[in-house]
Amino acid sequence: MRTIVTFLFVLATVGLSAQSISKNALGVRLGDNDGFGGEISYQRYLHENNRLEFDLGWRNSNDVDAFKLVGLYQWVMPIDGGFHWYVGAGGGIGSFDAGDNDGTFALVAGDIGIEYDFNIPLLISLDMRPELGFNDNYSDDLDLDIALGLRYQF
Repeated sequence: MRTIVTFLFVLATVGLSAQSISKNALGVRLGDNDGFGGEISYQRYLHENNRLEFDLGWRNSNDVDAFKLVGLYQWVMPIDGGFHWYVGAGGGIGSFDAGDNDGTFALVAGDIGIEYDFNIPLLISLDMRPELGFNDNYSDDLDLDIALGLRYQF
């Protein structure tokens, strides 16, 4: 009997956490982003406490034109009320044109953050994304990107 109660409790907990992630969220992720500035951000629910996040950042300045697309697989865990924390891993690609220096680059990334899900379809988050770039001419080091996210959930 005790095993059945424990199983039902675990099942109910998983069911509750599954409802805490919206199917879709679209918005912005505002941070340093290694000189790229803000990003357009999209999150897609996968299963229970897992989702995908895709972020597109670009830079158009006098010295560099560049874009970067990052994809992350995230695990989301409830804390209390509307708060969740999450951790993720992924990678990305990008392109840059800095006058005589242009090309493409790849990166691997991690992600850790906290978010609050309001009673309205607004999700606000604060996260840190370490990125390790692979290109000798532009992005070949470890960058720690801290950003504030604002997303509309639907």
